[in-house]
Amino acid sequence: MIDDSSRGADGIKLADIDGDALLDIATGWEEGGVTRAYLNPGPADSGEPWSAVTVGHTTSVEDAVWADLDADGATDIVTCCEGDTRTMFVNWAPTDKDRLLSASAWRQEEIPATKDRMQWMYARPVDVDGHNGIDLIAGGKNRDAQLGWLESPPDPCHMEDWRWHPISEAGWIMSILPCDMDHDGDVDILITDRKGPARGCRWLENPGRGAAQSQPWSSHFVGGQDREVMFAAMADLDRDGLEDLLVASKPAEVLYLRRLDATGRRWTESRIAFPANMGGAKGIAAGDIDLDGQLDIVISCEGAVPPKSGVRWLSYGESPFEPTWHGHEISGPAGIKYDQIELLDLDADGDLDVLTCEEQHEAKGLGVVWYENPAR
Repeated sequence: MIDDSSRGADGIKLADIDGDALLDIATGWEEGGVTRAYLNPGPADSGEPWSAVTVGHTTSVEDAVWADLDADGATDIVTCCEGDTRTMFVNWAPTDKDRLLSASAWRQEEIPATKDRMQWMYARPVDVDGHNGIDLIAGGKNRDAQLGWLESPPDPCHMEDWRWHPISEAGWIMSILPCDMDHDGDVDILITDRKGPARGCRWLENPGRGAAQSQPWSSHFVGGQDREVMFAAMADLDRDGLEDLLVASKPAEVLYLRRLDATGRRWTESRIAFPANMGGAKGIAAGDIDLDGQLDIVISCEGAVPPKSGVRWLSYGESPFEPTWHGHEISGPAGIKYDQIELLDLDADGDLDVLTCEEQHEAKGLGVVWYENPAR
């Protein structure tokens, strides 16, 4: 357990903010209404609660992501809030690394261009236009929902100068994956959208920098239009040199969207069933869990009321195209509503551990937790 001090831990984002070559964590606590940062103590102490700081009070926070917006060497935290808050905030980090754990050293400001625009779900830092450093790609859900980007001004600390550029209407954004889908040298946006007329998995083609940036972003569907798609992860599952897309899809399956060429326009879709006695699909990640040289899939669930399991990993036998994979327990029955998953070797023993958060166990949630891989 890394932290269980508040209620409703909702998401984890990683970055090395103190320069010790260890990945630290940002998490928003939705029901608790706070955003917290955690400093990785290193392998020997990773199983104990981590040193933490509340960087801001953020009612209905859904996402907290690291981004050094003002390029001062200190990694800030951007929070997306839904509910009635409907605003994004920047929590400015102190440049003095010795003060990272001092709450008073962090400074919170809202981004006026986002205020009451939509229920904000997720944001990702990307330099979209090649000017003024890091911009923010963001998306929301329900009424007025869009996917778009926030243009950084010449001075990113002038909050009133940030500008919102809509890219596409949206229903309920779950994943935002910045990547160069068509290999033309700029950053496109791969998304999963679980609701609405444009639901499914698709990517938005960046029209280019400079004057071209004012042109519409073309939308290209990958698959899942007939499914309620949740979180997604990219991985070359069949080892053909092209990154595929793995999507947790309700009620309880993985969509394996296999990429067929470098253009990003040709895909095939197959499905991998969840094992029995699990909750509904939520998070997904890919990595070699058992060290056999093959990529495995880790899945998390919501609605995993005991005795159902909330987190397991899946392995295949001869081929990743098999419709049924072998399920292996991770969490057991504890926990009801898990979130996205990160795979990293927290105890430095040479295998991938599972980092996630859970927000409904015994009405409070397990909090920010990790599961130690027994492979080594």
